[in-house]
Order: sequence, then structure tokens, then C-alpha cells
Amino acid sequence: MATRAVRIAGVTIGGGAPLALIGGPCAIENEAHALMMAERLQAITAGAGVPFIYKSSYDKANRSSVHSYRGPGLKEGLRILARVKDVTGLAVLSDVHDVSEVGPAAEILDVLQVPAFLCRQTDLLLACARSGRPVNVKKGQFLAPRDMGNVVEKIRSAGSEDILLTERGTSFGYNNLVVDFRGLPIMREFGYPVIFDATHSVQLPGGQGDRSGGERQYVQALARAAVAVGVDALFMEIHEDPDRTLADGRPLSDGPNMLRLDDLPRLLAEIAAIGAGAGPS
Repeated sequence: MATRAVRIAGVTIGGGAPLALIGGPCAIENEAHALMMAERLQAITAGAGVPFIYKSSYDKANRSSVHSYRGPGLKEGLRILARVKDVTGLAVLSDVHDVSEVGPAAEILDVLQVPAFLCRQTDLLLACARSGRPVNVKKGQFLAPRDMGNVVEKIRSAGSEDILLTERGTSFGYNNLVVDFRGLPIMREFGYPVIFDATHSVQLPGGQGDRSGGERQYVQALARAAVAVGVDALFMEIHEDPDRTLADGRPLSDGPNMLRLDDLPRLLAEIAAIGAGAGPS
């Protein structure tokens, strides 16, 4: 079924528009790295003809350990994302975690993203809806796909119709996630664009004790499957070297499940072939 078209800067998601990609490093490291990744991703997606939105988090507030790297924080992170916009012209997306963040974030971001753990936080959803920016809500690992109808209702009650819904896996016992692909058409029944998060769906939450693990080897298979089922966009956290550490020795946020940048061109070509074969969704 066709979904509502949500326009984000120069990118349209849904409404029969071409499959888009939202991607970038999980957490912002510094300005130089953000610009390098944005420019390389822009070149790859432009070459593949894939509409692209840059994603990176200024703060990962739900890390497993108090010692984990979270990002540069709201002020510095938004400054870096504004710089990415200025240099590349790309639309940018990041997570908001609290009502107090929504105003400053909406001044810079083209899309406000509500993390999965916060998808039922009514005040946060309403504040995002009233910001004037499109809102992407990650489906909680604890929610059934049809439960996202309540999320849609909350956002619409505040006057917004620019809603994106993202599937990112469902809790399957301890430290594991599973993807029920029935959830994609179920959520599309609400009439709003549905995005598949291929990298968080292979995360192993808390699987390494003080941090999450991941099974990167399955990212591409799940992305291909989601396109075959029918989605409006893919979401993937992408890094040029996801297994390296930061300068202080700490591991990258979500390193084990981020896609390697060098693997993206082939995956986009495969996805394009699947989309052409699947026809209108």
C-alpha cells in the first residue's frame, strides 16, 4: 500500500518515492570524522541514485555502562551536525531524549528521532510533534507492531502528520533480538512511511556485559529481506572502521553491528535489483 509522502529537505520518504537511506556513524566522534563520513556517504549514495539523510547521535543516553562513550553532547553535537549541513547540503537526523532537547535540536535537525526505549514517552512525542520537524519513532523492542498505532495517534493529536516509523527488532529472550517481518506491512497500514533499521536489528543488547554486542554479518541479509517485503527507507549505522577504538581506548558505540562503509556500494546495488524486481509496494 502507498504511504504518506514525508518531505525532508530535498528527500521524500514514502508516497511511492524511491527507497531512501538514513545512515552514518552511531555516535559523533568529532567534526573532522563527521565531515569525512558525510562526504563519503554522499558520494556513494549519489552514485547509486539513492536519496540520503545523514544520521549521527550527539548523545547516546542509553549506553549499557556509565563508562561508555556517549558522544560530544547536545551543544557540540548540534554544532557539528550544522557544519555537516553547511558543507554537504545533506539533511541531518539525530536522537532526542528529553523535552528540553527538542527546541535546540529542531533548530538544526531536519528530522527528530525518538529512540526505541522512549517511544511511549508521551510528553517527548508531543514536543517533537509540535516542533515543526518530521518525527521518526523507533518501535520499542518491547512493542508489538500494532502498538505503534498509539504512537501515531499521540503525534497526530499535536497536529503533525510528518511521521516515520522504524522497525529495529524485537526482544527475543535475554541479550537477543529477532525481526518479525510481518511488522513492516502491519505498520504500513497506519499510512505513514516505514523504515527498516538493519543494523540495530542485529544488535545483542548488553551481550558483552558492559556493552552491547552485534552480529554484523547478518545486516545485509536483513536489509535485502526488508526491501523485498516492502519499506520506504532503510536505516543503517555505517562506519569506515567499526572495530577500532577511540583515542582513549574505549570501543565505538554499536561498533559490532555497524556496517562497514566499504560494503555499502555492493549492498545498494543488490537492494536496487531487489526493488526493481519487487515492483510497487
